[in-house]
Amino acid sequence: MTAKAVCLGELLIDFVPTVTGTGLADAPAFAKAAGGAPGNAAVGLQRLGIETGFIGKLGDDAFGHFLVDTLKGADVDTSGIVLTKEALTGLAFVSLRADGEREFSFYRSPSADMLLSPADLDQDMLKSTDLFHYGTLCMIDDDPRAATLEAIKIARENGAIISCDPNLRLPLWPSEEKAQEILRLAISQADIVKMSDEEILFVSGKDDLEDGIKDLWCDGWRALVVTYGPKGSRFITPEFDGFVPSYKITAVDATGAGDGCTAGFLSRLLKDPDLLGSEEKLRAACAFANAVGAITATKRGAINALPTEKEVEAFLSAR
Repeated sequence: MTAKAVCLGELLIDFVPTVTGTGLADAPAFAKAAGGAPGNAAVGLQRLGIETGFIGKLGDDAFGHFLVDTLKGADVDTSGIVLTKEALTGLAFVSLRADGEREFSFYRSPSADMLLSPADLDQDMLKSTDLFHYGTLCMIDDDPRAATLEAIKIARENGAIISCDPNLRLPLWPSEEKAQEILRLAISQADIVKMSDEEILFVSGKDDLEDGIKDLWCDGWRALVVTYGPKGSRFITPEFDGFVPSYKITAVDATGAGDGCTAGFLSRLLKDPDLLGSEEKLRAACAFANAVGAITATKRGAINALPTEKEVEAFLSAR
């Protein structure tokens, strides 16, 4: 399979409480689910009709094989995944508290994804793809950061669109200053960037969102998609700027909703290369992305909750 989109980065196990509205310490039990933002995006793209491959490193352990099987089951090309005995697969415990905020606890000391090196890259996959997408957890440590930057270089030299979703998880970074530095580096390499309003404020260090956007904006960006949680999303290009409200749902678990939104927007871009030149098409793409995120939030887990294109179309037609 020639992957039209390739995602690189962490793929891990999310342990999600069986009861919503509890903190991690109060949860009576947890259910295992495949997760990790780039992995979620890969499955999201595949379910939306985009042939997608994944590049990353997993432990050669039960959880690592479970994740490979999960992606294979979603028809994602896993030939770019390296299994290693040097470290275990990463784990994350995720809960949705009663106040609506999520709580994360990560177990990576180190995890296998932190050992990804430039030598692990599937160069054939990168050279043949139309879009390369990455996060920033794979850029915390030196080797995976070098691998990510090398992957960007290879994909760009071969004509691919470069996409980044920082997916800030501050507890994993050695300091706030390091997180700001590397996230600035990460987003500066991309053509398409998806960030939440909170991420923009954090990375820019500004108190005002508009000031933050101006501070972070890079001349090479073709589009910035800003997500506002359940409120909706905003598209900003050199020509257009518009907000698209989201949909009222009963949220069960927001884990992966942002990744679903990313996959939704990128899938529309890959299916219509002229999308960025039309305000109407951008608005429709954000509405579609909002729907993907909303549907994902109505189910537990991330990968298991990501919808197919038919499910999104049915959701939109009902509204």
